[in-house]
Amino acid sequence: MDKKKKLPLRQLPRTKCASINTRILSAVLALASTHAAAQSDSLRLNQLQYIGSHNSYHAGLAPSEATLWKRTDPATFATIDYTHPALSRQLDDGVRQVELDIFSDAKGGLYAHPAIVEQVRKAGLPADPPFADPAVMQRPGFKVMHIQDLDQRSNCQPFTACLAEIRAWSKAHPKHLPLFILVETKRSDVQAPFPTVHAEPFDGKTFDALDAEIHSVFARNEYISPDDVRGRFATLNQAIRKQGWPTLESTRGKVIFLLDQRWAGPIYLQGHPSLRGRVLFTNAAPSTDDAAFTELNDGDAASITKLVKQGYLVRTRTDADLKEPAHNDTTRRDAMLASDAQILSTDYPDGEPAASGYVVSFPGHLRARCNPLFARTHCTDADLSP
Repeated sequence: MDKKKKLPLRQLPRTKCASINTRILSAVLALASTHAAAQSDSLRLNQLQYIGSHNSYHAGLAPSEATLWKRTDPATFATIDYTHPALSRQLDDGVRQVELDIFSDAKGGLYAHPAIVEQVRKAGLPADPPFADPAVMQRPGFKVMHIQDLDQRSNCQPFTACLAEIRAWSKAHPKHLPLFILVETKRSDVQAPFPTVHAEPFDGKTFDALDAEIHSVFARNEYISPDDVRGRFATLNQAIRKQGWPTLESTRGKVIFLLDQRWAGPIYLQGHPSLRGRVLFTNAAPSTDDAAFTELNDGDAASITKLVKQGYLVRTRTDADLKEPAHNDTTRRDAMLASDAQILSTDYPDGEPAASGYVVSFPGHLRARCNPLFARTHCTDADLSP
């Protein structure tokens, strides 16, 4: 029986070519559709809840400093009498958001001689151990502390050293969940019964220096930037509403920088519309072009849930000024855990319970948990581990 001679594709009738092309196109579209569905079903970084530590650097007060505070301002002392261990220890214990308060020190030496040291001496109290390496405090660069002249002890100093410690931990745990680094830019002067230094202001040049210090520690592929999230969209706000945040898998082993103060946003944005070319995400008012991350530290659960549903990454506090932990009052903690906020900040994270027993943790001491708001998202405890 004669076999039919096979013709090259170009010699096939047009109708047959069209049929073949249609089948190929259908197959390609089906594959693309499957890929798009898989992408939409992928677990994203904003579909989890993470626990963070408030003022993560805070090393507390030395004995004589504490005595002086209790004598002169017991009310304020009651709100700052807490300590945190090294940042790496906190990360080991499950903290996934750290907070660093920074002061600009463009020339160096501005905070090298805190006034409280002299006040301790005048009060006749024993001298406390040095609060920091004098050579470090003399060098230019951002310094990490709570209140200039009064509460300067930090478990890492300067800012770049804190970042280097976080980066070293990250490199040692390459598949970790994303780490959020919340940066609070401090510029306020303080009221005290003795002279204190004036904090340097933050302007565009200061923020350029901040980005430069971060770049000096973290390589570009080691953090998620606003540019990464914005992608092809005109604004960051459009991106998180229409496309969403990156997948959890694509952010493993990386850090995300967040700017704490709302006032700082407009200055940080100057010359960088919608945060183009910037490192940190601003604490932005919802619906503005740069709005992707926002804070509701004193917000109610319903308001937080509404923002999370719109695609925002929301940070809130489960306790403040040591008030709730002092009495093991879990009312606000429990409300915030149920609010769907992704970042839950506390002075007493897992591994650091208060004397009253108050602590903020997830069942089973998980590093994060599936956000209850996204119940239909495929998320299991296995997704939360390396």
